[in-house]
Amino acid sequence: MASAVNATAMAGNATKLTCPTPMKATSNGSWQGDNPLDYALPLLILQICIVVALTRFLAYLLRPLRQPRVIAEIIGGILLGPSALGRSSKFLNTVFPKSSLTVLDTVANIGLLFFLFLVGLELDLRAIRRTGKRALVIAVAGISLPFIMGVGTSVVLRKTISKGAPGTPFLVFMGVALSITAFPVLARILAELKLLTTDLGRMAMSAAAVNDVAAWILLALAIALSGSGSPLISIWVLLSGTAFVIFVALAVRPGLAWMARRSPEGEPVKESYICATLTAVLAAGFITDTIGIHALFGAFVVGIVMPKEGPFAGALIEKVEDLISSLLLPLYFVSSGLKTNVTTISGAQSWGLLVLVIATACIGKIGGTVLVSLAMKVPAREALTLGILMNTKGLVELIVLNIGKDRKVLNDETFAVLVLMALFTTFITTPIVTAIYKPARRAPPYKHRTIQRVNKDSELRILACFHGNRNIPTLINLIESSRGTHRQGLVVYSMHLMELSERSSAISIVHKARRNGMPFWNKNRAEGTDQIVVAFDAYEKLSHVSIRPMTAISDLQTIHEDIIASAEQKRAALILVPFHKHQRIDGSMETLGNDHQNINQRVLRHAPCSVGILVDRGFGGSVQVSASEVSYTIAVLFFGGPDDREALSYASRMAEHPGINLVVLQFIFNSKDGASISVSMDDSDGSSADKKFLKEFKANVADGNRSITFEEKTVSGREEVVGAVKAIGRCNLFVVGQKPPCIALTQKQDCPELGPVGSYLATSEFSAVASVLVVKQYDPTAQRDSFTIEGISGEDTDGAF
Repeated sequence: MASAVNATAMAGNATKLTCPTPMKATSNGSWQGDNPLDYALPLLILQICIVVALTRFLAYLLRPLRQPRVIAEIIGGILLGPSALGRSSKFLNTVFPKSSLTVLDTVANIGLLFFLFLVGLELDLRAIRRTGKRALVIAVAGISLPFIMGVGTSVVLRKTISKGAPGTPFLVFMGVALSITAFPVLARILAELKLLTTDLGRMAMSAAAVNDVAAWILLALAIALSGSGSPLISIWVLLSGTAFVIFVALAVRPGLAWMARRSPEGEPVKESYICATLTAVLAAGFITDTIGIHALFGAFVVGIVMPKEGPFAGALIEKVEDLISSLLLPLYFVSSGLKTNVTTISGAQSWGLLVLVIATACIGKIGGTVLVSLAMKVPAREALTLGILMNTKGLVELIVLNIGKDRKVLNDETFAVLVLMALFTTFITTPIVTAIYKPARRAPPYKHRTIQRVNKDSELRILACFHGNRNIPTLINLIESSRGTHRQGLVVYSMHLMELSERSSAISIVHKARRNGMPFWNKNRAEGTDQIVVAFDAYEKLSHVSIRPMTAISDLQTIHEDIIASAEQKRAALILVPFHKHQRIDGSMETLGNDHQNINQRVLRHAPCSVGILVDRGFGGSVQVSASEVSYTIAVLFFGGPDDREALSYASRMAEHPGINLVVLQFIFNSKDGASISVSMDDSDGSSADKKFLKEFKANVADGNRSITFEEKTVSGREEVVGAVKAIGRCNLFVVGQKPPCIALTQKQDCPELGPVGSYLATSEFSAVASVLVVKQYDPTAQRDSFTIEGISGEDTDGAF
């Protein structure tokens, strides 16, 4: 009897040891004596906060090295794991106890599931089908050779650190791990290097997209083969997976397309459509997990078949990406890092095998890509650069490795070796490409860098920048007003400034770029044309102005380099940039942020030509105005100096349009109280240049022209200047210099890039209808930095400049 009782007690103790009590969700609070870290929800909150803070800090440290954020997230996961901080059992048991790992892994995989849906949403199968022969062959070679070499390396690993690993699954996992190229990570690296829209960047992205789809097919094969059952079960898994893909394409896709069609542009997407789509993603994940592939595969397939056009896809991205990418996805890297123990790599043999794996990955990927690229007549340096870019790893690599570890295909040491391989190959991409591939070339010097010039009949080239559809009507109306008469003409390069952020959907910007500007996948712009290109094409056909669309894709900290480099390449005389504030319905000005203001300030400092900042208050209205209906009044406030002379030169050209009346108001200084309003009209160089310029303007432009009104106004104080400006009356556009010799007309000047006069005209208290163009003339004596002229897409066919 006693022995029976003891046996029961021992069994109970064993049960307690093997089946710990699951963590409760929430605590009663520390005042009730509960430790929040013993409960699932507060512990998960702490884990998320630590992970986000650490990965963002590492991303900040790696920013000067121009590394993608995925590097910081991988390193952060490793640091929190048993390789670094996790070596402290107290830290590991407190912050990442084993009892919490199930919750952590579940939440991380939920985030990963929706992230893979976004990745699928960013891949356009139609674009992949249109991929050129060269990119397709390069992609196939970039997959085949590293896969074969990975299979060869697996033989060595199975005889050393991976003894007992299942044969065929291990071979396939190694081949997939070495042949993957990270499509989203590669896009960000190309953007950092200003190569995203070059021929090299387009070829790399085309090949990477093909590679990405092939990698998922191989991964599905590897998962099917890694099952513990008979080969017949693996066949059933593959057949079921194929049937699932067919079902999604034939049954789910029409439903998604129906919802996309019922979500017109300009109207909010119905919440029921968003809910139905996200539920479909979860259901697809459940089905593929039931099949035995992986829940991620179902989410990815739903993303692939989603319609890419229209606001529906954009609304899904907006709803999902920030929460997933910023909070939940980093948990997956920590989950991976907790499984990565670098200390298992010890001894000469292990480190030698790490070198072997890295060498095999690099030789296979780079070598295969380079050999085929050379055979396809790609220059040697570009071929080598392309090979290095294609060797970029990322999140999909970690997914492969984690699935392999969960399926017992990869042991701890092999897993650590492959994680370090992925980290190393991605880390070296940017510095090596920067070192070996320098497409920068100085643009040849050109003559006409200002609007004011001796030969007024020469061609005027303008680089007009804009952020979105809001700026298009005003920009086209301004171009129409600037086209002049009896001249060689006006050439306008319309540059769409597109921010590439760290958000996953930033890759969708690449797809937009192929429609606005030079196509990304092919050179046929007839398909998928967007509203911006339609607007410019329509205007070009109705006018004598040559408009050539371009696209700059960069983060806001460096996009000014694209503007400056392109202006020099295109031999622009004027850069037009939008003001960083836009007008609301009530007339007040709403800022887009300091980053946009900094863009304009950097362009002013480094521009190779004159610059105009356009404060848009609806010049010409909210739609494009035809040439026959143009009826504007434009005013120039002339105080003196080179910027005012440049402003009046531009306005003089605009005055040639039959529908424009020009009012020129010259302010003359009259010192009654010693105040300094304007430069004194003595014989100084500036004053002499102003007198000569105004004399020529009156003789050659104003005299006999009934559409031009010239008036001199004597002033002695700020109030008189403001009164004179307000007395002009109804005006559609003010054109002023950026740095006239005038005191500030406003008490608060928070926009120094507009100068003293422009800052006043841009205030809501002055006007809610008059747009303002602030012009700064190019100064050849100023020190400027030179930037590369590669990395901008455009349709200029003039050839070299």
